[in-house]
This record gives sequence, structure tokens and C-alpha cells, in this order.
Amino acid sequence: MINLLNRLVAQPLGAFAALLLAAYLEAHGDSFFQVGIHRSSGLGRLMPILCGTVVLALYGTVVNLPRWDFGKLLGVYVVLFFLMAQLQNKLRFGQSPTPPIYLGGALIVSGGLVIAFWKN
Repeated sequence: MINLLNRLVAQPLGAFAALLLAAYLEAHGDSFFQVGIHRSSGLGRLMPILCGTVVLALYGTVVNLPRWDFGKLLGVYVVLFFLMAQLQNKLRFGQSPTPPIYLGGALIVSGGLVIAFWKN
């Protein structure tokens, strides 16, 4: 499994796919916690929080198992996480981004591009 992930992230498209999966898992795991904490009560909180724990553990595995320089890919990851979080917010909670989120998102995307493509 580790060798497969290492080969995957050695290629730009594979690294992008792994980052996309990690961003999805992190945003989805966080949304489980939001459901468990803010949208459930009593024992109904238990299942979303347990699911969130499992999904966030998978996220941690995807990010930390391969041997890659995650710091160099952080700009791309932050952009993908922002986009996945907005998608989760819309699909799971029916909340659309507001103008400040669009503007801030544009800054996040432009900052991610600077981090990813600026050559020293």
C-alpha cells in the first residue's frame, strides 16, 4: 500500500488526485462533526461523531502515509480544501457561498497558485 501511494504521488497527476482525496476526506469528516455537534442531540450525536472520526483518520492516513514534501504542496491543498468545504456546505447543509466567501475564496485560490507555481 505504501509503495503504491509513493508511486502515485511521484507523478503530478497522482499527487493532485491524492490531495483531492485528502481534501474531500477532511471536509467530509468535518461535516460529520458539524452534524453531530450542532444538528443532533442525545445519542443521535454518537454516529456522526464516530463517522467523522473514521473519515478524519482516513484523511490523516492519505496525507501522511506517502513520502512526499507536503509543505510544497500545501498551496494546492488549501485551495482544494476550500473548494471541497464549500461543496460540502452546499450539498449537505444547503448553504451557498456569500459574496465575502467568493472574494476570500478568490484570494485563497490566487495564493495557492502563487505557492504552487512560484519558482525561486
